[in-house]
Amino acid sequence: MRMKLKDILEKNGYEVAGEAQNGQEAFDKYQVEKPDLVTMDITMPEVDGLQALKMIKQADANAKVVMCSAMGQQGMVMDAIKSGAVDFIVKPFDTERVIQALDKALS
Repeated sequence: MRMKLKDILEKNGYEVAGEAQNGQEAFDKYQVEKPDLVTMDITMPEVDGLQALKMIKQADANAKVVMCSAMGQQGMVMDAIKSGAVDFIVKPFDTERVIQALDKALS
């Protein structure tokens, strides 16, 4: 799924600054790269996406994070929004919805 999202982003003019396999790695890379926007899965090994979101927002209150979720994770999506995510996209990814969410987050 990460590769599919990367493909959608690059084909639509976005630059992917980095990728992470788990929430801790996502936080660490955020600290170094300071990207304009983060897309992150809710379900990740070691440190999950919700915890990584909280870590990123604690380190940078202005961070823009769009969470990715599977169908049936509505409760977790609501937790992510309450924790500071600016939007969410549902897997499997729809290109139009992905771009809409990113444009909204960056505006």
